[in-house]
Amino acid sequence: MSALLRLDQGLWIADQPLAFAGLELGARMTVMQLSSGAVVLHSPIRPTPALLDEVRAQGPVAAILAPNRFHHLFAKPWLDAFPDAALHVAPGLDRKRPDLRVSGVLSDAPESLWKDDIDQVLLAGIPMTNEVVFFHRATKTLVATDLAFHIGPGHGTLTRIAFRLFGAYGRLAPTAFERLLIRNSAAFRASLERILAWPFERVIVAHGDVLERGGREALASGYQWILGKR
Repeated sequence: MSALLRLDQGLWIADQPLAFAGLELGARMTVMQLSSGAVVLHSPIRPTPALLDEVRAQGPVAAILAPNRFHHLFAKPWLDAFPDAALHVAPGLDRKRPDLRVSGVLSDAPESLWKDDIDQVLLAGIPMTNEVVFFHRATKTLVATDLAFHIGPGHGTLTRIAFRLFGAYGRLAPTAFERLLIRNSAAFRASLERILAWPFERVIVAHGDVLERGGREALASGYQWILGKR
């Protein structure tokens, strides 16, 4: 079985089990190809020999992205495997992980390395995560980590029950916990509006199912409580 799953031309994901607080959420890495043929790794998961080989086969690794303050655990082994890659991290993660060889701190402005292929927005108003969300233009795909979850029938019983209680089961939405993390609603709303201006269809999240169609509408619906009527 392949370690990488191809979703589109120049777009792959790799999934691994991950339990958090007793809930099986899974973890996902996304591989985005640039027009140069090089690839960018988003939210790297635990590397395995098979996964490393398959990533190598897609093209040279130009960058590794640790896109929020919680998605960084496996950045170092990937950087060790691809020492020529540039590691870009969410704001604050450079101080949290001084052991990492950081090439840059992510912001609202795409790096020159990928600005022709990938857009990005730093989610303002939620400093605990400082998540940066990406848009892969060629595949009309939104790539996020904890901006939203997409937990459905394919997940375990306990996880399904918990997400029903959290108000985020069966749809693309944050949980009640993520709502509590927002410290500046106006700033967060402005970031969401910028994200929703992108013409994306597919949404890839770190925990939950990939949504192949209607992602923009689904995300707006999941955040209707802060966006208001659209």
